[in-house]
Amino acid sequence: MRIDKFLKNSRIIKRRTVAKDACDQGRISVNGKVAKPGTEVKVGDEIYIQFGNGSLRAKVLQTPETVRKEDAAGMYEVIE
Repeated sequence: MRIDKFLKNSRIIKRRTVAKDACDQGRISVNGKVAKPGTEVKVGDEIYIQFGNGSLRAKVLQTPETVRKEDAAGMYEVIE
């Protein structure tokens, strides 16, 4: 699954276009490498996201194509 779609489906970032912009600005990395919007993520990958005033490190637990709002938090595990 593409990183921009994963971030939207998991509700980490609200809109896919915002996730794409964050990737384009170099604020998202997967397994230590700066991610492009089309970077593929799989179970076990580690995502690092730099927000305006903070950051988030998460581990991918699952990558379903569609997900309900109630199940979105189960797609990742916050590491820090």
